[in-house]
Amino acid sequence: MTQVVALGGEIVHLHPWGALYREQNAELLVSDVHLGKISHFRKHGAAVPLQATSRNFKRLDGLIQTFRPQSIIFLGDLFHSHMNREWDFFASWVKTCQAKLLLVEGNHDILGAQPFEKIGVQVCSSLISEPFTYSHHPLKTFVGYNICGHIHPAVRLRGDGRQSVRVPCFHLRNRQLILPAFGAFTGSHVMKIKAGDAVYALAEDSIIPIAPATPSESQPGL
Repeated sequence: MTQVVALGGEIVHLHPWGALYREQNAELLVSDVHLGKISHFRKHGAAVPLQATSRNFKRLDGLIQTFRPQSIIFLGDLFHSHMNREWDFFASWVKTCQAKLLLVEGNHDILGAQPFEKIGVQVCSSLISEPFTYSHHPLKTFVGYNICGHIHPAVRLRGDGRQSVRVPCFHLRNRQLILPAFGAFTGSHVMKIKAGDAVYALAEDSIIPIAPATPSESQPGL
């Protein structure tokens, strides 16, 4: 089910639900859950199914059962909006979670640190866990390896003829690994693949490694 990758001298597991498990430190990383977004859109008349909300928590619980992490690190954009009913769901879930919870703040985490810390979620702007630096936005300069989110990376898979499908992916370039969005109600950004990139596409319950582009196939990068 998972894709095992050597990164920074360690073994990490890429899960097809968009999470990363760092074996050495027993850390589970997810990015861009965007809790609260579904309730926000429903409040303004968008017909978004409520099942999408429960899906996020079911998958978090499933990942905990699979990996038994000591800590869960959310790489930003955990809660998308102002307080709504999804905050109550999240606060209840936190009470049942045995792992240490940390949030690296993202641009959509507009609630600030206090509500999170009140329910037991530690908040920071970035986090160094050598050899990795965890952040929400991809960093321009860093030491070691940068694991981040924000972009909602995706790749377009092409079949015979003109058939194609866009799927979320893990995107690795120059010691920077961008995680796909974990949330059920998020958009995505198709990455322009350059020579040397490593791409791992999410497909159902499996990971599909995409062969790195050759110089002739590569496109202008970000």
